Amino acid sequence: MTLNDLNIPEKICQQCILPGTFPGIKFNNSGICKYCQKESLSKQTKVIKKKSDYRDRLDSLIKDIQGTAPAYDIIVAFSGGKDSSYTLKLLKDYYDLRIIALTFDNHFVSPVAFDNIKNVTDKLKVDSLIIRPPWSVLNEIFSLTSKKDIFSKPTLLRASSICTACIGMVKSIVLKTALEMSIPLVGFGWSPGQAPIQSAILKTNPSLIKPNQEALKKAYPQDLLATLNSYFVPQTYFEKFKDSFPHNIHPLAFFDYDEEKIKQELRSIGWQAPEDTDTNSSNCLINAFANKCHISRHGFHPYVWEIANMVRQGIMTRDEGLIKIYTEQNTKMVAYAEEKLT
Repeated sequence: MTLNDLNIPEKICQQCILPGTFPGIKFNNSGICKYCQKESLSKQTKVIKKKSDYRDRLDSLIKDIQGTAPAYDIIVAFSGGKDSSYTLKLLKDYYDLRIIALTFDNHFVSPVAFDNIKNVTDKLKVDSLIIRPPWSVLNEIFSLTSKKDIFSKPTLLRASSICTACIGMVKSIVLKTALEMSIPLVGFGWSPGQAPIQSAILKTNPSLIKPNQEALKKAYPQDLLATLNSYFVPQTYFEKFKDSFPHNIHPLAFFDYDEEKIKQELRSIGWQAPEDTDTNSSNCLINAFANKCHISRHGFHPYVWEIANMVRQGIMTRDEGLIKIYTEQNTKMVAYAEEKLT
């Protein structure tokens, strides 16, 4: 694929890949967006130093908690995709943690991703737990969020409404399980562009999580919320487990990140890249449809902020970022999701 094959917007940052349709964006006379203008070589140098600091912080945290829990040191949200698979491998190989991997089966997991889940957990000798809500529940959620935006506007800058609904359930189920099983660490495979390094090691605070969860729940219609309540953290847990809320970590923010090297390393443990997903997912069959819905409603790709951040950080080239975002959505997978949701 060449850049000539892409649907690149006429107005786009000449340094990263943010389009003129991105909310609040401004360009200087050279066509550089305001976010790129804030970047500097000195800032990049500070980020490198900060990554080293975070590695030290994680080393210290793991030294303190390793072996203190009854069964597991960490629960990892594991989709079978590239980033969560690499996170799992990193935590097992580098730290030799006792890990349980939790997979949320949203009924759109690629068959190859399911194979990866089995292969990776078997090879790493990691326990695997799969949570699969009934199709009627997820069908109602995805049908609703495919047609309207029910969450706050800031969430729309970083993810589609469909993805926000899905990951909201994942985060709640993982935290709920961590509390019930007395697991001190929760791991996520966020890419370096998805979440800032400042949140890469974070002690969860029940007084903050509780109102955030309430805001998420209020977005749903009451009849649907009655069905969803069992997937959220129960109100009693915020008091019952107030002194044992876990640390969240997403180590890809401060470990070296090279997509091709990651894929190559994962192949050694039986991981394969699916051929039925879009350019921004290696596990999910609804993602292309979710992207299409978001672009139609808002005029920009829901992954563009994440990928632009990675271009700015030098993790991928601008051309690679353009291909990630401005490749036409996989029409076959869009049609598959549309038909499944009818």
